[in-house]
Amino acid sequence: MSRYLTLSALAVLFLFPLVWSGYASLEEPANYLEMAQFGEGVGTYATNSLLVSVMTVAGTLIVSALGGYGFARFDFPGKNLLFLATLAILMVPYATILIPLYVLLGYIGLQNSLVGLSLVFVMFQLPFALFMMRNAFEALPRELEEAALVDGCGTFRAFTRILLQAVRPALITVGLFAFLASWNDFFAPLILLNDGASFTLPVAVVSMTQQTFGAIDYGMLQAGVMVMAFPCLILFIVLQRHYVRGFMSGALRG
Repeated sequence: MSRYLTLSALAVLFLFPLVWSGYASLEEPANYLEMAQFGEGVGTYATNSLLVSVMTVAGTLIVSALGGYGFARFDFPGKNLLFLATLAILMVPYATILIPLYVLLGYIGLQNSLVGLSLVFVMFQLPFALFMMRNAFEALPRELEEAALVDGCGTFRAFTRILLQAVRPALITVGLFAFLASWNDFFAPLILLNDGASFTLPVAVVSMTQQTFGAIDYGMLQAGVMVMAFPCLILFIVLQRHYVRGFMSGALRG
């Protein structure tokens, strides 16, 4: 009984900020109307965020699945050192390398580009994603792959048809993390995007809540928070079961 009371208290504690934001945003219903009419329109900014998030998820899943499989199944000189060096990137604050990345994107013609921003997000997500996917593939018995090869599957077909299906929870976990990180990030789009029409939703929300002399329209800010939180909340509710299984099969193994 005490466990349920504790969990209920924690649920109330965690839900309170969301409920309070929703209440504050609805005190003035005009907040949502003003937000929809700001600049290029909230639909444009939400679309930009969605495009960036989808490209980030796709890039992260492709690279981490292939890289994780390589680290788990193949032996090559310096494999462990390379993996440790990849994990060490997690200790580097990404804000410290945004300016060099901005210059680099200029050299390859992707400055002020949603594609360039997505590539940066993929780079930020790869250390954690590779860690998850390597451990998920290592948890699979090699006999599963060998049986597929004996049955006539090629290596690529066995990888796509059997192994990827077996590590689906880890893939969903990695994809969910990549989506949430790219959807909610404020600092990287602020630095890497300078065209108002290319702004993502977090940057647009901060811009639309700024008033004269640095005042902040908190009602509109909470409306923006609710718009940003809604898809994240829906995704987490729908994928919660896979998310937990992904952690059990990936992060907690190896």
